[in-house]
Amino acid sequence: MQNTASKRENMNIKESLGKVFDRYVVINLSAMLIVGILLCIGVAFGLDVYTHHGENIVVPNLKGVSYDKAAQQLEALGLTIEVNDSGYNKSMPASAILLHTPGAGQKVKEGHIIYVTVNSPSSPAFALPDVIDNSSVREAEAKLNAIGFRLTQPQLVDGEKDWVYGILSGGRRLANGERISLDHPLTLIVGKGTIEDMEDIDMVDADEMQEGTVDDFEEIKEP
Repeated sequence: MQNTASKRENMNIKESLGKVFDRYVVINLSAMLIVGILLCIGVAFGLDVYTHHGENIVVPNLKGVSYDKAAQQLEALGLTIEVNDSGYNKSMPASAILLHTPGAGQKVKEGHIIYVTVNSPSSPAFALPDVIDNSSVREAEAKLNAIGFRLTQPQLVDGEKDWVYGILSGGRRLANGERISLDHPLTLIVGKGTIEDMEDIDMVDADEMQEGTVDDFEEIKEP
């Protein structure tokens, strides 16, 4: 009887321990599952916050706006401005925005960098091509106009007709390769021709002269 009672007591203890252990496992598994779910939600929410998911900022039109005003405008929108190039447009004030990337109307995230090209205070300088004492006036004008230089009426000097002997800017004589602003007009020094064109002069070959000329010289012999 005593042994039977002892066995029953042991079985009750084991059943109780089993139930407690099963409950402990279930609670732990449930807690782990809940923590996992919360972690996934937190990561997803954190990524949305970090990347500003669903939050787009429309880039304003900055063309013609001064750099300082554009910087303030972009800063208020949570964007960053950075100069990556410069150009020249004489119809716009210095430091005005000539163009920007991304362009107006495009959507970007907060903190995005807007790259701008600003207007220079003066036109860029270009090197003069090798035209001085090396080309005709037509060739020189074509090369200089292609670069963007403005030309005034040529200044004529004694010399070979239509040959470029020099270039003036503001009364100063320039040299080949010298850098000069496009704002400064240029004056070509061109030969006006000191003799008539060669095609207007009849050139007679020496052989033709001998063939077509009668020699009136008469040799006188001594008696």
